[in-house]
Amino acid sequence: MGFDVGVVPFNPDGWGPPETPAGPLLVKQDGAAHPANIPFAPFSRSEKLGRVADWSRNPNFSANASRSAGGTRDAVFDFALDESSALSGAAADDSSFRLVDGKPPPRPKFGPRWRFQQRPQLPQRRDEEVEARKREAEKERARRDRLYHMNRRSAYAGGPGFPGSRRDTSNQKSSVDIQPEWTMLDQIPFSTFSKLSFAVPDPPEDLLICGALEFYDRNFDRVNPKNERRLERFKSRNFFKITTTDDPVIRRLAADDKATVFATDAILSALMCAPRSVYSWDIVIQRVGNKLFFDKRDGSQLDLLSVNETSQDPLPEAKEDINSAYSLAMEATYINQNFSQQVLVRDGNKVTFDEPNPFASEGEEVASVAYRYRRWKLDENTHLVARCEVHSVTEVKGQQTFMTLNALNEFDPKYSGVDWRQKLETQRGAVLATELKNNANKLAKWTAQALLAGADLMKLGYVSRVHPRDHFNHVILGVIGYKLKDFASQINLNTSNMWGIVKSIVDLCMKLNEGKYVLVKDPAKPQVRIYEVPADAFENEYVEEPLPEEEQVQPPAEKDATADAMDAAAEAEANAAAGAAEGEKDTDASAV
Repeated sequence: MGFDVGVVPFNPDGWGPPETPAGPLLVKQDGAAHPANIPFAPFSRSEKLGRVADWSRNPNFSANASRSAGGTRDAVFDFALDESSALSGAAADDSSFRLVDGKPPPRPKFGPRWRFQQRPQLPQRRDEEVEARKREAEKERARRDRLYHMNRRSAYAGGPGFPGSRRDTSNQKSSVDIQPEWTMLDQIPFSTFSKLSFAVPDPPEDLLICGALEFYDRNFDRVNPKNERRLERFKSRNFFKITTTDDPVIRRLAADDKATVFATDAILSALMCAPRSVYSWDIVIQRVGNKLFFDKRDGSQLDLLSVNETSQDPLPEAKEDINSAYSLAMEATYINQNFSQQVLVRDGNKVTFDEPNPFASEGEEVASVAYRYRRWKLDENTHLVARCEVHSVTEVKGQQTFMTLNALNEFDPKYSGVDWRQKLETQRGAVLATELKNNANKLAKWTAQALLAGADLMKLGYVSRVHPRDHFNHVILGVIGYKLKDFASQINLNTSNMWGIVKSIVDLCMKLNEGKYVLVKDPAKPQVRIYEVPADAFENEYVEEPLPEEEQVQPPAEKDATADAMDAAAEAEANAAAGAAEGEKDTDASAV
């Protein structure tokens, strides 16, 4: 049986089929009706041609799709709309049917996109390490939430303002008790200090240098967290914190009319860096004739080193806590003193100066320190003499260079958020930036003291506890040196502003009458107040001195023990229950 194509029309006038077909293309075969014509849909060259002919599409869906697609057609010959075709009846039936959801059917998950669809992973077995990480993360989130709510409560309570508003109540007490008979003369906000500027016309002049210095040990420059050094204790060496009027050299210079204003580097640095301070401090001012003396009280806050003073995280309020502000200040002071003596070459070779240490007795072993009595000219009638300290000397290019030695201490990485043992060697800048945020006032005062002393270098030691709960044993993780001018610009310490603050305070006090005054930093507001006090104030004041270190409560097995035993003792102290259990086991074993 052959295939009958039928009559093929011929168009003698042009290209394409004629306007009227010559006859039916297909004839009736076996009683089956065939379309009398083939519908042709006109198209342009810009339209997309997907199929030559389409017998299976849904006319309703195609109509909506064609409208949404801008009227494009997939097929040129569209038999679904041919009335004479066999599909026209089915199309008419489908035209009355409407779907509730007109969305196209979902694509099957096969083809090129299936390569990027991964199977859901099977639940893994939770081991102890994963559980420990989850517990640590939950504790960290709980700690952050607790600090966040504490900070919000302190802010709504009308605290001293950001960032000082996030301070516990113990640190918001005044450094000195304001007596009712005191008269407040002036109140100076810190905002006025930031606008002051004064340039000292002439460089300082050295009037006298006393004491002796030992050389710096360069081996400590190679100390790192992997090669740490145990911090030693120097109980035989004495350190002196003598105030201005008790200094025999300053009394002698005042008697010779060498200057009109006298102070120490610790007192001047507290004034110069006052806008950065958060804790309360006080300075005693005595006007005697035409001379002005800046003193500190016995047991003053200026003798201690603050820890986390400018941090946003509050410290524990209990004074007996090893992480309280007072305990950390005592710990930081001892660390700083011991560190300044350990990094020296203790071979007996010292650099001596004009006079020996003015505060040491004959035969007394003193720390390596030199006192430079320097004089600055503030104006034609005012000269300032200050006692400045340098801690060591080193040779740079064949010349002896003065340097200062100070130590930063890490007590618990959870407070700072940066673990020195992991970050100090690889991210030294991040560690220093964190310390600049948490201890901005302390670092600024150290830099100001080094600038006043005329030192060229400042060595900063990074000292950490052996264990966060052991505040008696420490290790040196690194020693980094800085040039003073570069470091001062790095921490944004303006020398002109520093001297502007001192010059304004001196001019203000020079206008006062003869007598005794006290300058107090407000514990709750960024400002200082000047009070007039009686002449016998602070003379008979009883100060409770801390116990000597050998009389303090020592941690278990602290003496004659290795580092591992100390760590174990500290762990036992932190976990009281575990320690009690271990003690019972030891008792039972000894009884047996």
